[in-house]
Amino acid sequence: MKRRDFIKSGAVAGAVVSFPNVVKAAGGQKIKLGVIGLGNRGTQVMRVFQQQSDVMVTALCDVYKPYLDRDQAAVDPKFKEYGIGGAVPTFRDSDKFGPDVKRYEDYRRLLDDKNVDAVLIATPDHWHAIQTIDAIHAGKDVYCEKPLTATIVEGRAMVNAQKASKQVVAVGLNRRGSAPYRKLAEEIQSGKYGKFIAAHGARLSNLAPHGIGKCPDCPPPKGFNWDKWLGPRPYRPYRYTTAPYFFRWHEEFSSQMGNWGVHYCDVMRWMLGETAPCAITAIGGNYALDHDGDIPDTIEVTYEFADKKLIHFAIYEGATARPIQKREIEIAGTDGVIYAGENGFEIEPQGKREFANPKAPLFEKVVFDHKQEKLPDGSWGGSTLNIVRDFLDRVKDRGEPLCTLETGHRSTSFALLGNIAYHMKQRLEWDGVNERFTNCPKANEMLHYAYRNGYKLG
Repeated sequence: MKRRDFIKSGAVAGAVVSFPNVVKAAGGQKIKLGVIGLGNRGTQVMRVFQQQSDVMVTALCDVYKPYLDRDQAAVDPKFKEYGIGGAVPTFRDSDKFGPDVKRYEDYRRLLDDKNVDAVLIATPDHWHAIQTIDAIHAGKDVYCEKPLTATIVEGRAMVNAQKASKQVVAVGLNRRGSAPYRKLAEEIQSGKYGKFIAAHGARLSNLAPHGIGKCPDCPPPKGFNWDKWLGPRPYRPYRYTTAPYFFRWHEEFSSQMGNWGVHYCDVMRWMLGETAPCAITAIGGNYALDHDGDIPDTIEVTYEFADKKLIHFAIYEGATARPIQKREIEIAGTDGVIYAGENGFEIEPQGKREFANPKAPLFEKVVFDHKQEKLPDGSWGGSTLNIVRDFLDRVKDRGEPLCTLETGHRSTSFALLGNIAYHMKQRLEWDGVNERFTNCPKANEMLHYAYRNGYKLG
């Protein structure tokens, strides 16, 4: 990536990026928002939208009636039995919308609603592509949660659909709205700290020994349209260890690479100024957990780049590990090392070099600390608020959002490529322009899948 492209992508954003928390609507005009997917994350992000004075929620959509009705008493008590309780949103007075807010089980009816200008899509990953493309065709602006897609073909189709339209589409990779990371990208690009050649990240979540647990096939909860939830995926019996929350432990619907790897890979490729790897290698397996999940509980993925850089990302869900000394990612350089996270970063100079052994570091240590804001539910949310606010401003001025579909697609591709490399058990060579593997035809078969009858992409 050339410097001018790096700057255009939003990597260089000024000394300290400032985002207003609330901007009043010009002339009192509000953006009418429809929300598709009202579970854990959908509720969180909807509340961030509701904080903005220029937003009015006008329509809701979900396949689980208690979520759609915001009815806590009707939520299946078995969710707690199977450990899902902590991921069930706690409904508040602000969630109890009046009769003017329309409610739909079928998202297509929401897209037909003329009282909706923009949509928040926070459904399971395997639904994102179909719903986003349909929303674009319906003339709606879109904020889509991460990971963008379940397949690489879906991501490119979404990008193409948006390019052929006039719609604003943003992706909820919230670190793109993080003040520390935007400041760090500028510092790295300045060149005054040497060349950075490798980045390391890891997601730690020790679920040993029982993971998401086990559940026999059973009827879905009352009010849960299981067939609609499955959407383009083949029919399978319902289990509480699949939906509504544990789908990201089933590779047919998502993965932890998609859930967490997309965040880490997004920010690491951003900091190194990379778009796509030229080769991917992955190792791992189900080493520790005995549960219904079928994704690896331990995985390490290495991405190689044509300009001689590396990214390494690991997930440890069955053991305790401390691979990164500080914060959430580490970036190795010729003259120093960076530790960075949403709460700030440190750039430490090289203390000693073999053979050359300079008398003093080439620069003084840099520390940039940042106090994160929190969402109403207590989770970190400053960067989410920033990227939501940016999306709303772009809806008004029709500009390019902080995290475009192309950006979201490229970063989601890292997660999906890691999953494919894990299955292929070999070093895969990747053509990032044509988005094809060049040394493994079998791997190209995993770039998409055949949708169930009645579903299509676009």
